[in-house]
Amino acid sequence: MNLEEYKGVYVFAQQVDNEISSIAFELLGKAKDLAKDLNTEVTAVLIGSGIKGLADQLAEYGADKVIVVDDPELKDYRTEPYAHALASVINKYKPEIMLVGATAIGRDLGPRVSARVATGLTADCTVLEIGDFPLQAVPGQEQLHNQLLMTRPAFGGNTIATIACPYNRPQMATVRAGVMQKIEPVKGAKAVVEEFNPGFTPDNKYVEILDIVKAVTETVDIMDAKILVSGGRGVGSPENFKILEDLADVLGGTVSCSRAVVDAGWKPKDLQVGQTGKTVRPNVYFAIGISGAIQHVAGMEESDIIIAINKDADAPIFDVADYGVVGDLNKIVPKLTEAIKAELAAAK
Repeated sequence: MNLEEYKGVYVFAQQVDNEISSIAFELLGKAKDLAKDLNTEVTAVLIGSGIKGLADQLAEYGADKVIVVDDPELKDYRTEPYAHALASVINKYKPEIMLVGATAIGRDLGPRVSARVATGLTADCTVLEIGDFPLQAVPGQEQLHNQLLMTRPAFGGNTIATIACPYNRPQMATVRAGVMQKIEPVKGAKAVVEEFNPGFTPDNKYVEILDIVKAVTETVDIMDAKILVSGGRGVGSPENFKILEDLADVLGGTVSCSRAVVDAGWKPKDLQVGQTGKTVRPNVYFAIGISGAIQHVAGMEESDIIIAINKDADAPIFDVADYGVVGDLNKIVPKLTEAIKAELAAAK
């Protein structure tokens, strides 16, 4: 493999029902940073049917070029045709870096594509940067520069691993949603659009979709919330979440929770924050009755302001909190709610 042939930072721009997923814009933001370090361009790969009109949105969020693979076989996500499409793009255009969102689609697509193009894949990354490999120079071993260093939690979140793929290309990673920052869109920005179709021959590997049933939920997406009031096992019971809901209502926020709460059946999985839940970046994050295990902290440590309430003064959550209150949440939270209500009433 001639590594010098591989150039550019590519992003799989996931779309569902002809609407670009938020993760695509997040990845473009990170791709811009990586491309700047490598002095190269950002290319978005848009796969679907009747989707060429979405290219301008990708340009506004940082794509210099958009490769469009448009075919009726790609109308709905199916593993085989999508894997064929993305692998064909990689084989033709030879990107140095290929980023895929760690969504349900990306987690299925990424490993299959990496196997087809004979490269490695680092899954569920939380940090991406350009640097040297090995990280520290080793006597007798060449230190390679301008490598993609892919960082992810390992061993159940108890340690952090930084992984490189120095001898194969592209360097591939799936990236957790909510971890990377979107850039401010540049209205009217245009990208070079190139259409490419590797050809699709349906065979017995192609799944036939008989029906699509969309789940209807009233649950608010906690990844979009500006204020989150999150509860852990320390809340005590599902009924006791009422005091957290009262606080969230006063603040115009949303209730979320830790894994322990989901495992206990108190709240649905959609509300879980953490390594095995969702990564959130609200303006304000209340951690109430949450001890602060590393798996939970990994999902909320980028919040602008973190406020912890816990009766255990030695709880790890206080290590990441901007403000901490030690005491009984059953007394503190209702008083806080009433105080905020009074302030809001006085301000009217």
